Formats: sequence, structure tokens, C-alpha cells
Amino acid sequence: MKPKPNLLSLFANTTVLMMALCGAASLMIPEWMRLAAANPDTRSTASSTPIFVNNGAAIRGTDPVAYFTEGEPVQGLREFAYEWEGVTWLFASAEHRDRFADNPRAYAPQYGGFCAYGLSYGALVSTMPDAWAIVDGKLYLNYSIAIQNQWKKDTTGNIDRANLNWLDLSAK
Repeated sequence: MKPKPNLLSLFANTTVLMMALCGAASLMIPEWMRLAAANPDTRSTASSTPIFVNNGAAIRGTDPVAYFTEGEPVQGLREFAYEWEGVTWLFASAEHRDRFADNPRAYAPQYGGFCAYGLSYGALVSTMPDAWAIVDGKLYLNYSIAIQNQWKKDTTGNIDRANLNWLDLSAK
């Protein structure tokens, strides 16, 4: 039996298609984004904000606090799981879990952990733990190191466009 697509996947596919048809901002939608946005693994949350989930955990089970404290991605452990926004987040230690629990928005990645560059185009795209940056105290993830390098060419502009697209997405 073929699974029904979720609304977020339909939205992402529609957004990419509309942008391609309309030539949004005269930009061509890269092939990687059309493919990566086709089936992002998402969860609708209590606040209806999508969060990137893979294998049952937010952001591929990576500890979001570790980006700030260790300066690198660290795989979280199920024994230090924490439920936030209807999604399981994993942490490398009880200390990291407790820090996150005290102020999740300070540590959770922007755009629900979806690709910051993809969001600048209006698409929900998966991310990899190694493609990350902290900008103005906020964690941003990207699809890959190569895509992150593209994102870094205009970090401020990409964040501004992604913020507008995220507001649009969150309002729907």
C-alpha cells in the first residue's frame, strides 16, 4: 500500500514547482533542491511548526547543545532524550538535555532543522549534521558542506529570505 504524502511534503513540492514555473527572483531551482525537497522527513509539532526528523529523532539525533558547547556535531543518546514540540531530541549528556529543557529556543536549530539555504528558496530540505554554522547566536544547518559553502556566499541575504519563507510556511 502506497503511503499518503503529508501536507508538508506537498507544500514543499508545490513551492519548488511554483518557483520553477514562475522563475522566482529570476533564480533557477537547483537540481539538488528539487530532489532533496521531494520527501523531507518532517513532523508537525504542537505549534504546527515542522521539524526535521530522521529515524525518530530531531536533526538526525544530533545533540543541538553540542554545537554551542563543543563546537562540533555530537551524536545524542536515547538515554538523554527530551520531548519538545512533539518531537524527540537526543543529547550527549544529561547536562546538555537539561540546558536544552531550560531554554529550547536558544539551542534548537533555525527553521526546524531544515536546510537554511533551501529555505531561502522556500523549500523544506533535509540537513546533515556536519553542515552547520552559528550566526548571531543561532544554529543553522544545511543540506551538505557544498550547499553550506553556497549559503555562506550571502549568509545575511539567505537568512533574510529564509526568515520570510519560514514565516509564510508557519502561517499556513
